[in-house]
Amino acid sequence: MFELTVRSRFSAAHSLCGYPGDCARLHGHTWTVEVKVTGDKLDQLGMLVDFKDIKKQLSMIIDQLDHRFLNDIPGFREEGVNPTAENLAYYIYKTLEQAIAAIREGIRLKEISVWESPDAYATYREEFN
Repeated sequence: MFELTVRSRFSAAHSLCGYPGDCARLHGHTWTVEVKVTGDKLDQLGMLVDFKDIKKQLSMIIDQLDHRFLNDIPGFREEGVNPTAENLAYYIYKTLEQAIAAIREGIRLKEISVWESPDAYATYREEFN
């Protein structure tokens, strides 16, 4: 099994409704998003998938989050979901999952990790059958 990893960063603000502390107030982070893709076979060039193809798909999502108030992003606002690192990881996973699979047969999105600081992050993954 091969694994490929791509990272990107963006800046955004959020607040955590119902949180009993400072994070209930408006504040921001420079978020880091890490995408891990897996597959069994390399292509004729010896690549699982081109890094630029993963970066392009991730960039389309990051562009919707960068320099925004995350609580207002569709998927958080309508559902009343706090944009925590955990929920951002889930949101990005679900948004990216089909786009990654469409790049090339045999590759799958393994997991998404979202850092809100250099030493604190959350990961979302789904088990493969």
